[in-house]
Amino acid sequence: MTQIEVEKIIEPVKASDGAGVKLKRSIGTHLIDYLDPFLMFDEFGSENKDDYIGGFPAHPHRGIETVTYMLNGEFEHEDSTGAKGIMSPGDVQWMKTGSGIIHSEMPAMPDGKLLGFQLWINMPAKYKMNKPEYSYIDAKQIQIHKDDEKKIKVIAGKFDKAEGQIKGHNVDPVYLDVEIVKDKVFSFNLLPSHNSFIYLIDGEIKIGDKNHDVVKNSTLILLTKGKNLKVTGLTNAKFLLISGKPIGEPIARGGPFVMNTKAEILQAVQDYHNGTFVK
Repeated sequence: MTQIEVEKIIEPVKASDGAGVKLKRSIGTHLIDYLDPFLMFDEFGSENKDDYIGGFPAHPHRGIETVTYMLNGEFEHEDSTGAKGIMSPGDVQWMKTGSGIIHSEMPAMPDGKLLGFQLWINMPAKYKMNKPEYSYIDAKQIQIHKDDEKKIKVIAGKFDKAEGQIKGHNVDPVYLDVEIVKDKVFSFNLLPSHNSFIYLIDGEIKIGDKNHDVVKNSTLILLTKGKNLKVTGLTNAKFLLISGKPIGEPIARGGPFVMNTKAEILQAVQDYHNGTFVK
């Protein structure tokens, strides 16, 4: 059984997106462009409403999946498929943009604490022009494993008897929200073929058996490929564990569009500007 260790520790880069929403970006930067199949990972949130009140007005996407997970606050989603609703704490929005979707995500709160995460997952070429799909997972639908040492919310994948709502996905994703008690151990088996990372939200942890630099609060930890993951809580800690099977195809980026060639990006831009983007 191959022990998983720390490959690289990455401090998020401060950035802004949408109408000036302040965020911490840890995948999709000069430090790490992408981790196949993951194209971007952001933590967004603040207790200062000026950092988020502008939200993310209507904008397009093609060729990717966006996964939004809320921990605090409320956002209203609306898109060109007709989907509409308010995301509350613990809710997940999993959107396959496919051939094209236009959506907005705006704060549904005048002030208070906002905290959430957005993950971009690449789509294989054969799925990039599929019809868009929107999935909403209410916090009450998310299965939870809980014992004296840990609490695990399973968004995708499986832990013990708790299973995620996302099934039959081409990258076999794992997406766990883990809370661990100080001095206790979280053990989990991953597929050696997958690329995996931990995003530490709060607290301090140790990964594997080898010594590594201190990791605490809002830090991305890239993991070596292997099977057995062991995470020890040096304090009470909360983190996300995300893993997926690489797609292994060329990537061409153009802002909110991710395709396989530059020509396909130019086509997406043309479709958007001539009004034929949404099928």
